[in-house]
Amino acid sequence: MIENLLGTFVKIVNYFALAPSRDNMLLKYEFIKVKKKSLSHKKNTLKKTLFFGILLVSTLLSAQTAVKYSNEFLNIGVDANSFGMANAVVASTNDVNAGYWNPAGLVSLENSELSLMHASYFANIANYDYAGFAMPLDNQSAVALSMIRFGVDDILNTTQLIDSQGQINYDRISLFSTADYAFTVSYAKRLPLDGLNIGVNAKVIRRIIGDFASSWGFGLDAGIQFSRKKWQFGVMARDITTSYNTWSIDQEKFSEIQGAVAGQNQELPETTEITLPKLQIGVARKFIYHKDYSFLTEIDLNMRFTQTNDVISTSAVSITPSFGFEFGYIDMIYLRSGVGNFQTIQQLDGAQATGFQPNIGVGFAYQGIQIDYALTDIGDQSAALYSNVFSIKLDLSIFRD
Repeated sequence: MIENLLGTFVKIVNYFALAPSRDNMLLKYEFIKVKKKSLSHKKNTLKKTLFFGILLVSTLLSAQTAVKYSNEFLNIGVDANSFGMANAVVASTNDVNAGYWNPAGLVSLENSELSLMHASYFANIANYDYAGFAMPLDNQSAVALSMIRFGVDDILNTTQLIDSQGQINYDRISLFSTADYAFTVSYAKRLPLDGLNIGVNAKVIRRIIGDFASSWGFGLDAGIQFSRKKWQFGVMARDITTSYNTWSIDQEKFSEIQGAVAGQNQELPETTEITLPKLQIGVARKFIYHKDYSFLTEIDLNMRFTQTNDVISTSAVSITPSFGFEFGYIDMIYLRSGVGNFQTIQQLDGAQATGFQPNIGVGFAYQGIQIDYALTDIGDQSAALYSNVFSIKLDLSIFRD
């Protein structure tokens, strides 16, 4: 039964993946955000029912052991500064946001810092928010706390659209929300070897899909940074023990969709999933010109220990590179660009092409306050699903002066 469910879902996903990007975006927007007042045509109702089925089935399917894509919202990233550099920051990160990118970088903190970020994806359908706080314990160690939320609100629940008489009744439509949360505690420490720092993360994961299903998860990350002369090196290992999620599925709610497709959705999926480890390795160098000008460049390799559509992909490991650049003037004005997420994409004619994710960004810092903006493509070049990301970082020492 699970194989039949998976086959149906793959067919649905392939349909949308092969649709032209413009129509794809319009359909996604229409499926989620259309309100009850606009439900005046049976075609619209069928579209919303299809979207809800995709959402619920994909979520339940993710509750399988050792799946390729689990807790994917934790791979998006944080901080518009880093987004502008295509997330190529694992070697150079050294502020409050290092709690996410590489906790070893937290030891570079001189004062307590606070960071906030907001981004909207898919024409404001999905909201992504982040808050982080970090403080040095002494000149050898530091700690950080952070929270991430990725959510879609006001989703149409059409499971009860047709009443017992077989008639469509729009008053039977309700709304629900789905949200993913991650709470992380970070610790970093300098080691006796000059320039070598380590850091660890402990994270608790909470995922909620309305009244249908919810899960709790736990995972560990570890990071290393090493600086030698003007060079910086970084390694970040995520989910080093494999992150474990346990799902609780409301069987009464599940029974409401069991008959939606004849012969399918007849059995509950497994209620546990394991997130496989991932590795990010980076090297960076910062150049200073005439004291006022700086140029930071970094290259990273992002690895998953499973076969994916990454540009380098084997049964053992898949690798995609990312490149980031930042030009700074008097430590006040910053211009950034980057490219990453190189993927092998199958075209409509069956041919294969390489897609990538281009990002750009700007930043302004003054007296302990830094505001950053990034224009990012969370899909690939051909999909062109660009999103605006804003973040602010505060050096909390400004409130003591």
